Amino acid sequence: MKKALPYLALLVGILSLTFSSLFIRWSQAPGPVVSFYRMAVAAVVLFPFFMFQPRVERQAGAKWILLPILAGVFSGLDHATWGFSLALTNVANATLLNNIAPLWVALVAFFLWKERLGRRFWGGLALALAGAVFVLGSDFLRHPGTGTGDLLAAGSSFFYAGYFLFTQRSRVHLNTLTHLWLMVVTAGLVLIPVNVMAGFSLWGYGLPAILSFLGAALISQVAGYLSLGYALGVLPASLVAPTMIIQPVLTAILAVPLAGEPLSWTQVVGGLTVLAGIYLVNTKRA
Repeated sequence: MKKALPYLALLVGILSLTFSSLFIRWSQAPGPVVSFYRMAVAAVVLFPFFMFQPRVERQAGAKWILLPILAGVFSGLDHATWGFSLALTNVANATLLNNIAPLWVALVAFFLWKERLGRRFWGGLALALAGAVFVLGSDFLRHPGTGTGDLLAAGSSFFYAGYFLFTQRSRVHLNTLTHLWLMVVTAGLVLIPVNVMAGFSLWGYGLPAILSFLGAALISQVAGYLSLGYALGVLPASLVAPTMIIQPVLTAILAVPLAGEPLSWTQVVGGLTVLAGIYLVNTKRA
């Protein structure tokens, strides 16, 4: 059973993140509002566990506090941009295009950290970008509004990549819980002015929205990120990274019956092309 626990944690993490965009759909509230409560409730829930850690863990967090703060800033901007995109495009496209972040992470590693990247990486990058252009182009031609949402989702992937990069550095020095709590607090603070500037109210939502806020916080944020954090500490990256490709696939499939969003043939072809490219990139870097 002990050997199976990391694999179970990986499965729980993937399933928890699969529902992220669906919680926004079900809430009928603006995406950035859902994201704010996702971070705020998660921060409250995790606070007692953070405080009851050994003092040495919190002291380590104080020394390296800038890293999880920067991860939180990028995570807040990622969720804000992605939340706006969900108002203009469908769940499948928003999730797919947000998850091309590993491409940008790999390019940063190539240009800044001088990581050597072979033909498999460049082939994967070409495939993923070709698939993304196919999805974007077909949506723009059919529905310009949907195309704008796709662009916002693709733009959110740059912030998601920044979150990955600073989290990678932060986790060298901090444990999962310390990093996660500092990150969600920062992301929640970032999302407050985003909602104010967008004119979104943080109050006055009904029971369906409140349940969606709680689901996004407890399932997608707390359960999802803690489970993946544990899995990444035990399982090799060569297994975890390619397996994460399942998440946008599951989201697209579940969106058909749960959000009433059927898939078009352009989404299927373009999406599979993007996922094939991301798989190649992940297996190369892992």
